[in-house]
Amino acid sequence: MREVVLDTETTGLDPDAGDRIVELGGVELLHHVPTGRSFHRYLNPQRDVPQEAVQVHGLTATFLADKPLFAAVADEFLEFLGDARLVIHNAAFDVRFLNAELGWAGRPALAWGRAVDTLDLAKRRFPGAQNSLDALCRRFGVDLTTRTKHGALLDSELLAEVYLELMGGRQPDLTLTVVTAGQRAAEIWVVPTRPRPLPPRLTEAELAAHARFVAELGEEAVWLGR
Repeated sequence: MREVVLDTETTGLDPDAGDRIVELGGVELLHHVPTGRSFHRYLNPQRDVPQEAVQVHGLTATFLADKPLFAAVADEFLEFLGDARLVIHNAAFDVRFLNAELGWAGRPALAWGRAVDTLDLAKRRFPGAQNSLDALCRRFGVDLTTRTKHGALLDSELLAEVYLELMGGRQPDLTLTVVTAGQRAAEIWVVPTRPRPLPPRLTEAELAAHARFVAELGEEAVWLGR
């Protein structure tokens, strides 16, 4: 099963108001395992980048001025996607922007049914909890030290790790190995014992009643330890 984990950075929140994608990033998964293939492009939005957006992703209009237009990379991007399932955090936001850009470039839209929304998966697994990408990384122990700002490729790589955890977690030992008797003996689980026994919870009357019951069973009763 081939999947592509995707993320975008934009100039704002609404393509209908003229906002554009300024960065595209994606990583390929095969059977939920990263293959090492990725797609990453900075894009010239042909407009200003508001300061509030720069504070999120750090991409200024000056930096983006010599970058390609979305239309110039659209075919390469669609080829990378192929027919893969798309894994996106808050998929409605990204798919809306992607389809707007694809439409302006004269390319077919992405089917909404292709997208797996990891935000929806997280909300169902952790109802009422913080389920931003940062929060999920902290919950699953995914290293965030390199994430000082949002970035489409970095966030895709982080989301790939989070997605793996949401789908059931890492299973690093799915290999066939020969286990010797000595190794098996060393791996025997030892039941921990309490440093101090719990106080008895039975009353004297209950103990006496139990003793009378056992005595009525005769000498073959297993409680007698014979």
